[in-house]
Amino acid sequence: MNMFCYQCQETFKNEGCTKKGVCGKEQQVANLQDLLIYNLKGMAHLMQEDKKRCLSEQEQTVQSFITESLFATVTNVNFDQNYFLKKNREAFALKQKLLDILTNAGKIKNPQKEFHPSATLNSTNEQEYAALGKKNGVLQTENEDKRSLQELLIYGLKGIAAYKHHAEIFNYHDREIDNFIIEALTAVLDQPDTERLLELVTRCGQTGVKVMALLDKAHTETYGHPEPTKVELGTGNNPGILISGHDLKDMAELLAQTEGKGVDVYTHGEMLPAHYYPAFKKYNHFKGNYGGSWWKQGKEFTSFNGPILMTTNCITPPKTAYTDRLFTTGVAGYAGLPHIPDRKPGQSKDFSPLIKMAQEAKPPEQLEEGTLTGGFAHAYVTSVADKIIEGIKNGAIRKFVVMAGCDGRQKGRDYYREFAEKMPHDTIILTAGCAKYRYNKLQLGEINSIPRILDAGQCNDSYSLAVIALKLAEATGLKINELPLVYNIAWYEQKAVIVLLALLSLGVKNIKLGPSLPAFLSPGVARIITKKFGINGISEPDQDLKELIS
Repeated sequence: MNMFCYQCQETFKNEGCTKKGVCGKEQQVANLQDLLIYNLKGMAHLMQEDKKRCLSEQEQTVQSFITESLFATVTNVNFDQNYFLKKNREAFALKQKLLDILTNAGKIKNPQKEFHPSATLNSTNEQEYAALGKKNGVLQTENEDKRSLQELLIYGLKGIAAYKHHAEIFNYHDREIDNFIIEALTAVLDQPDTERLLELVTRCGQTGVKVMALLDKAHTETYGHPEPTKVELGTGNNPGILISGHDLKDMAELLAQTEGKGVDVYTHGEMLPAHYYPAFKKYNHFKGNYGGSWWKQGKEFTSFNGPILMTTNCITPPKTAYTDRLFTTGVAGYAGLPHIPDRKPGQSKDFSPLIKMAQEAKPPEQLEEGTLTGGFAHAYVTSVADKIIEGIKNGAIRKFVVMAGCDGRQKGRDYYREFAEKMPHDTIILTAGCAKYRYNKLQLGEINSIPRILDAGQCNDSYSLAVIALKLAEATGLKINELPLVYNIAWYEQKAVIVLLALLSLGVKNIKLGPSLPAFLSPGVARIITKKFGINGISEPDQDLKELIS
């Protein structure tokens, strides 16, 4: 076994990748990521033990480092071995600095003996790093149920870190979120019992709600609340830049820098919802959306012709047809691809290399035509609450079906399109995330002028779905599980894990989860979660429709 990773939905045989990740992650990168997580636990342990605030000056540095590092290990974010070597060297150096401060303050007398994660602090050997990561990776915990809960917690923290990182770009912070990440990482290092782990997993979901609310606030206070918007799917005659990922600040800066340059900007994948924000609508060269979900980028990036900017996940190993015009930025990375550096304080990122390349490129080849409509986040749904409640009372609306989450390349995910097509005409889909690409171009009509597919936005906008449920409960006087609201969620990576934990923390039960249950859930833990929350896997569309809608 050269590596072990089972954090995403497409892990090999739904058991674990042991030679190379199905995502394309090489074994060396996987082991370096495990070492980085191990180092983060060590940093957290030191911060947690610092009762006299000796490390207070280092706190923000440590928190930022932990946040970025956790996010970088999310599936399909960063495949660059040199990035993870650099991050581990930085981690060892930062951990040594923390140890020195505590040792000089008399808090730790023998750091090498008392604090085992400081091992090989002076090593810079790549092979030794990878070996240490493998030794201290997922399988170091022998008890299957305890390992399952630990990894569920770690993957939840990765999701929290992703949302937290996006919020911090806008200078939005929450100390309670920071403190929970430190507490949870420390607890995993200390190998607590299952009862303590279950309590932490529950609190992880609660923290997930907080961090998604923080990001929602950052986005809406900066760019306005999403509003119903028709998005063009065709192409124009100008050359273009294609932007994918999730980072709205990158979007804002790219649009500002391309204005008047004879270059159109198109969105791909999870950047589609950028069209819904009022602040971006002033740009005439913000053309439309090109293509579909993340896993189709091999074909769609090839036909685009111009440069492509990948701002976060989900990048896949690139094809030679577009390697020379695919750029990464932020935490995203892939060896050999040009990387746009982070912005300096008070400045924007410099996207001039993309603009210059675009000006010399051919216009994109057209993939499709027409429009699709989205922008139905919590502000819009709240504004039409009276129509919704009236529709529920008079029987025009029988059920809302939350079909949020992730898309993926498995053929079995056609299930979600078939499920949407077969839904009764008195039902409405609430969606967020790239899962929507399985059905968001279907013409399902309206109920009382409300579209039957309500797209709230990115997976980053999943908070809207929680707000809508809570507002409906408040308006109707019903408990959350008494509402005409059911859940058929698709997952792929760790941001979906924290969305699921957030829903569970709000008391939501009887969620259908697919296309497969996570490999990291041991049989024992799966039984606990099923019994407590009623989570079950999907079956066939007709059967699941009967269970959820009838």
